[in-house]
Amino acid sequence: MAKKSMVERERKRQFLVLKYKNIRESIKKEIKESFSLEEKLVLHRKLQGLPRNSSPVRLHNRCSFSGRPKGYFRDFGLSRHVLREMAHECLLPGVTKSSW
Repeated sequence: MAKKSMVERERKRQFLVLKYKNIRESIKKEIKESFSLEEKLVLHRKLQGLPRNSSPVRLHNRCSFSGRPKGYFRDFGLSRHVLREMAHECLLPGVTKSSW
């Protein structure tokens, strides 16, 4: 189990990304459409004035059950440990143990 503080920090980042998504997109669109360098610099400063954690690049995938950041499977939203346990308990439809 991951530290609760890290899971909460990630949840806060997700909230901030959603909150500032439209503002970020509009500023980036204005930057692309502007021609003068001074105007671009002003818009970049406005973009940098937004909270750092509102950038989607700062998000990190975490397991929805354990909060584990490593060994994450995007298709399921689970870490490898939880994925294995749930597959053995037949809780994931269509997932079978492979053997050859």
